[in-house]
Amino acid sequence: MPKKTQQSVSFEASLQQLEQIVSRLESGDLALEEALNEFERGVQLARAGQQVLQQAEQRVQILLSDDKNAELTPFTPEKE
Repeated sequence: MPKKTQQSVSFEASLQQLEQIVSRLESGDLALEEALNEFERGVQLARAGQQVLQQAEQRVQILLSDDKNAELTPFTPEKE
């Protein structure tokens, strides 16, 4: 079985947390302040997940590039 990298485990764990947050919010059992805190955490997780996916997509595009002479360099994400 292939060993998972720290980043993929982190992404998967974040996705699982996001799914749990959505379930709790959809249940309607949370107090307003608690729901707002959960929503805020969910937005943070979603944004972080989008960034990881964008970085992965860029790496795949580089690897599948038609330019056989293209040099692969370490990807450095832009900080917001």
